[in-house]
Amino acid sequence: MKKILIIGAGPAGLTAAYELLKKNNDYEVTVFEETSVFGGISRTVNYKGNRMDMGGHRFFSKVPEVNEWWDHMLPMQGSKSFDDILLKRDSYIKEGGPDPEKEDRVMLTRHRVSRIFFDDKFYDYPISLKPETFKNFGFMTTMKVGFSYLKSIFHKLPEDNLENLYVNSFGRKLYSMFFEYYTENLWGRHPSEIDASWGKQRTKGLSIFGIIKDYFGKVFKVKNRKVNTSLIEEFKYPKLGPGQLWDVTAAEVEKLGGKIIQNAKVVKLHKNADGVLDSLVYEKDGKTVEVKGDVFISSMPIKDLVGGMNDVPAEPARIANGLPYRDYMTLGVLVPRLNLKNKTELKTVSNIVPDCWVYVQDRRVKMGRFQIYNNWSPYMVKDLENTVWIGLEYFVTEGDEYWNMTEEEFSKFGVDEMVKLKLIDSADQVIDTHMEKVKKAYPAYFDTYAEIDTLTSWLNTIPNLYCVGRNGQHRYNNIDHSMMTSFEAVKNIVSGSTDKANVWNVNTEKEYHEESK
Repeated sequence: MKKILIIGAGPAGLTAAYELLKKNNDYEVTVFEETSVFGGISRTVNYKGNRMDMGGHRFFSKVPEVNEWWDHMLPMQGSKSFDDILLKRDSYIKEGGPDPEKEDRVMLTRHRVSRIFFDDKFYDYPISLKPETFKNFGFMTTMKVGFSYLKSIFHKLPEDNLENLYVNSFGRKLYSMFFEYYTENLWGRHPSEIDASWGKQRTKGLSIFGIIKDYFGKVFKVKNRKVNTSLIEEFKYPKLGPGQLWDVTAAEVEKLGGKIIQNAKVVKLHKNADGVLDSLVYEKDGKTVEVKGDVFISSMPIKDLVGGMNDVPAEPARIANGLPYRDYMTLGVLVPRLNLKNKTELKTVSNIVPDCWVYVQDRRVKMGRFQIYNNWSPYMVKDLENTVWIGLEYFVTEGDEYWNMTEEEFSKFGVDEMVKLKLIDSADQVIDTHMEKVKKAYPAYFDTYAEIDTLTSWLNTIPNLYCVGRNGQHRYNNIDHSMMTSFEAVKNIVSGSTDKANVWNVNTEKEYHEESK
């Protein structure tokens, strides 16, 4: 029986485990998870009945295989959710699907609203052509934005960094208003220092031209119009948050005979004289345990993977050690209400603003975004009708002044920023708070990332190692693409193929995002 060892019980690791066990009874699959929970950054934290999503995870994919997989684990709702019932609101219902009021194992359809909060006003994200946008801008700013964009059409900059990519796509004026500070806040680096590939991957070719085309496609009701993934209007979401999907998957893995060891931090991997991995070492409860294996699937950060391996040549070791990451902190804040007025036509419980998350573009604060969990799923909030449960999101570096704050200090800091943004009047309105931290949440595209191809070429010389997922490939993947890296790795393991190009090619081509095959 072939022993397959999987590092990490996030989306990529658990997908790989499930797919392997489903396809072959001759595999002995063991998953090693450093923490006590499943899902990685896609986990859900339950704090006194109020649930927190670490980063906000929309479930949307143009890949049929992924959608079928999600539907198997969490079938689409067959009846209305609690908020739709309260509001007498229409929603997508799948005939024969589970009732979210009676069953937990269910996927909801949610309306996507993400806006930018700038200068105490809301703007659509991405920027739209609505009259409200131009009203918020005012005449002079509208003229500056327009002429700035026209200049960017006729004078293209070399897209060798993120700043130039954004300026080419949106013009310098919009870039300075809505991209420059947020990006620097997110990564801790100015956009001019960041590789353009991150922006190309995340915006999927979005530009002012794309927004105009989408706008007129709606106005004139163009059939079969292609919708950029940054412009989607609905998405799927697990009833109890993204972590629910991975809790369900972990249970399915164990039903199929897979073994999951939690609180097991993998610290070493050993290669034999032929350059083949033959064992890993993990720490648990103060003890060190070595496990032999035939095939290794890693979703752990490449920096830690290579750092824990023996006989690594100098160049790959240097590149891996220099890979940068951005860490994440969030503060859950429970309040009776927010000061923000719902000026949209979208109905919400207690008439709160309808946003899932809001991008904060205010240079007075450190806050990068805030989520309104009430709008992700009505089941994320213990008392939906009388409280608003929000998550203040901060992008930090492990060991910096924010990371080292106590929960009390971080709570005061976050609440003070809410007051500064006029989200609430005073700290006295806050009912409760809760802090969460996530290490290496965002693989970053600077420093030695420019040499990542050299590192991946070396990793591919290890025949029985497959690197999957966001941190496993040091790539800012969405959930579906993290899963697809595992689909491809499993295909190779089952077929015996040693060419790993298919695993690394997931989420690299623009066309891959734009069109379903």
